[in-house]
Amino acid sequence: MDKLVRTIVVLFLCVQVKNLLVLGDIGTASSYSPPYTPTKCNGNRQDQFPAGNLFVAVSEGLWDNGAACGRRYRLRCLSGSNKPCKGGTVDVRVVDFCSRRPCPSTILMSNDAFATVSRSRNAKINIEFTQ
Repeated sequence: MDKLVRTIVVLFLCVQVKNLLVLGDIGTASSYSPPYTPTKCNGNRQDQFPAGNLFVAVSEGLWDNGAACGRRYRLRCLSGSNKPCKGGTVDVRVVDFCSRRPCPSTILMSNDAFATVSRSRNAKINIEFTQ
């Protein structure tokens, strides 16, 4: 019985450690260029765009029938072709829905936001993101 209890405790601790190591969701990102208006969130309002133009459009999976408008995400480049990642993170705000069908990525980042985490403007990168 003692061995069974130890096994259960070890399994429980392994699950807890795994949960600590997983920081966010995984997806893909690419950049998109102006014009950025009108958006699905706030039309032609210029005040919807955060400082530094650090904003994104999201695909269907994150759109949540428009509830995604204004959400903030922290993104980190994980990998991509030709080692595009700069390292570090970028904080962005959702301002739009990806209107392309199918959307080329989980998240489309403004050129400025994308340049914060990727060396290559035309890359499609693998990202980790948290709300």
